[in-house]
Amino acid sequence: VQLQASGGGLVQAGGSLRLSCVASGWTLSGYSLGWFRQAPGKEREFVAAISWSDGTTYYTDSVKGRFTASRDSAKSTAYLQMNSLKPEDTAVYYCASSRTLFYAGRTTEDYAYWGQGTLVTVSS
Repeated sequence: VQLQASGGGLVQAGGSLRLSCVASGWTLSGYSLGWFRQAPGKEREFVAAISWSDGTTYYTDSVKGRFTASRDSAKSTAYLQMNSLKPEDTAVYYCASSRTLFYAGRTTEDYAYWGQGTLVTVSS
């Protein structure tokens, strides 16, 4: 079971990035794929999640309307499109697969397998 996150980088405020998370080793069918972020000196926090079975998405309030989670089941890949980025979005972003079928939690305990993280830096 592996998750590989990529797509981070340096972008100016107001810019966009698209993160990708490729799953290998097993199928995400029935599970959820979550996106979390961790800024320096802060705890890892929930950003978004997508139900792999039907594409239902969930977002934390601070990214609603700016971030969009999606997935391509054929490629076993999830995406996080991030628009209108702000300096406070600067963090290492992680993808993770849920522990429980048909449940998209919002805490780190709800997720079993984690990718290695990709750094997003938004300059002002």
